[in-house]
Amino acid sequence: MTTRPAHPLLAVVARDVNDYTSGAGRARLAGLIPSVIGLTGEDLHIDARIALGCARMALPVAAAERQQTIAVSVLACERVLAALDGRPAGRLEEQSQHALAQAPHAAQWARSFTRDIPISPKAFQQHVAPATVRAAVEGIAQACVPQPDAMLLALLTDAIGVCATWACRDVGPDTSCDSAAWAAACSLTGTAATL
Repeated sequence: MTTRPAHPLLAVVARDVNDYTSGAGRARLAGLIPSVIGLTGEDLHIDARIALGCARMALPVAAAERQQTIAVSVLACERVLAALDGRPAGRLEEQSQHALAQAPHAAQWARSFTRDIPISPKAFQQHVAPATVRAAVEGIAQACVPQPDAMLLALLTDAIGVCATWACRDVGPDTSCDSAAWAAACSLTGTAATL
């Protein structure tokens, strides 16, 4: 029996979080390994949601020189999600508005920089989303915050939850999702395991 690899962007999050977590913090990451293995899906929502969650968490704490890049990522992810969900491109989710409000200069610059720049799904998936994750993880790891390891753990836990949610949606209505994997992912994010 072969094990399916993890979703490519989830694997990027896991590797980068592991690389930037202190030796003492790595022990807490080990328990998440089973939740990552085989958790995958094709829906572009997975990439956009993971990248957006990473960017939102990093933007308020990242150093000023990183904030512009991360603010652009928030807007790019929102634009991709708007296209996927059929909502107006300029309407941001409340959490994105809140994150951008905590870095107003970066947000203003990002809005002028990204105005009307199209992003193809392929370019987003192959380049923008992984670059967003890397910038966010590094931004958190190097931020002047009391518990960067805890933030990185939360980042990975959230990414696992996003992937679990959308992977189950991606398999189709007549296909069951592995209930044990779903319950494990839900327990990590503190949500109820309902299918």
